[in-house]
Amino acid sequence: MTVTEPDVGVEQAAQSLGTAAARNLATTTKSVPQMQGTTSRWLVRMLPWVDISAGTYRVNRRLTYAVGDGRITFTNTGANVRVIPQELGELPLLRGFDDDSVLGALADRFVQQEFEPGQVIATAGQAADQVVLIAHGKVNKIGTGEYGDDTVLDVLADGEFFGAQVLAESQSSWQHTYKAVTPCIALTLDARALQEVNNQFDRLRAHIAAIRDNPAPSQNKHGEADIDISSGHSGEPTLAGTYVDYELAPREYELSVAQAILRVHSRVADLYNQPMNQTEQQLRLTIEALRERQEHELINNRDFGLLHNADLRQRIHTRTGPPTPDDLDELLSRRRKTRFFLAHPRTIAAFGRECNRRGVYPATTEAQGRQVHAWRGVPILPSDKIPISDRGTSSILALRTGEDDHGVIGLQQTGIPDQYRPGLNVRFMGINDQAVISYLVSAYFSAAVLVPDALGVLENVEIAR
Repeated sequence: MTVTEPDVGVEQAAQSLGTAAARNLATTTKSVPQMQGTTSRWLVRMLPWVDISAGTYRVNRRLTYAVGDGRITFTNTGANVRVIPQELGELPLLRGFDDDSVLGALADRFVQQEFEPGQVIATAGQAADQVVLIAHGKVNKIGTGEYGDDTVLDVLADGEFFGAQVLAESQSSWQHTYKAVTPCIALTLDARALQEVNNQFDRLRAHIAAIRDNPAPSQNKHGEADIDISSGHSGEPTLAGTYVDYELAPREYELSVAQAILRVHSRVADLYNQPMNQTEQQLRLTIEALRERQEHELINNRDFGLLHNADLRQRIHTRTGPPTPDDLDELLSRRRKTRFFLAHPRTIAAFGRECNRRGVYPATTEAQGRQVHAWRGVPILPSDKIPISDRGTSSILALRTGEDDHGVIGLQQTGIPDQYRPGLNVRFMGINDQAVISYLVSAYFSAAVLVPDALGVLENVEIAR
């Protein structure tokens, strides 16, 4: 039997209709338009949204005596660092002192020093003879534990300080040991230099004496005006009269807006609406983009964003750099009823690596029907809107939410004209001379932190190791 091989150089005649031609008579099955930039937007989903009727939300709080943010700002020219004179007002005994010439003279007496990791800056029990401002780096505040071993009580970092009691007391000793964790740049003012400036300016000497001799009004550990309450007494003692004082100028949050103008040609809207409505699909994708921007603003906006509105006393630093279970425990301990952590996905991965290194395996929990990572039963939710710095550091947020729990809330206004969804409207803007239809799509929103400890931030989390 002879087999004839086909001639590969000769094109075979088609014996049936090809698929390319057949598609001219076929109706394809299509997906709706897809969008790669859509994320889970956990913050938008988890925040309780409070409806406000006047476009503004006022947060009334008890009167607080704490003034300033408690951190000092520096400037540098090359490797030379200098404290901004007015920032010395963050030191307790210099609060309210506004003589810039005196503050400038005081700032000039600070001496720049650099410390290596592990180097002791001050030792407990020795004479406290200097004020230390941390310009850059991390410092462990070390105390003595129950059984005589060293215990890290706190981590101080950029802008924080210790030794401020030197301003008030001529003879005092360090209560704790301070040791550099990373390379540190510090500005120090010794007692002798302070005394020289103090002797030179009568107004400074009078201010320090007045503050020292007139203690601050009674306040609780949060800095709020105290409420006098008697307890544990017997008989009929005279009870102290009291009242709850309020802030005279409470903060007001105004709704922010994210907007876009959607344009659709009338020919497209008229003729190409099957099987999907073109205008509806364009609107759906535009709203998705607006919601993504909304979450970005809720985190990063300098006016109301969570990263910028966390109280500085609620910002803590990692002990070693990467996010460890110890760091999340410290962040968790700063507030009651923490509802969830919020972190960049790469930060969550870095936390997982630290847990694996220690042989710790975090559990999972359910959040809105999904299984997510958790620590101590608190969900760790991802958000790629939390920035990562050029140095490979990021932040982890911890939130208590809801008005009833004095937490963090989202703000929106419903019932606005041409409302399409709560807090979002679509307004017809007309048709131009090129037959293009325009719609104004607007989302109105904001966020409010009702009390400072509702929001905490773990800062400078290293994720690049």
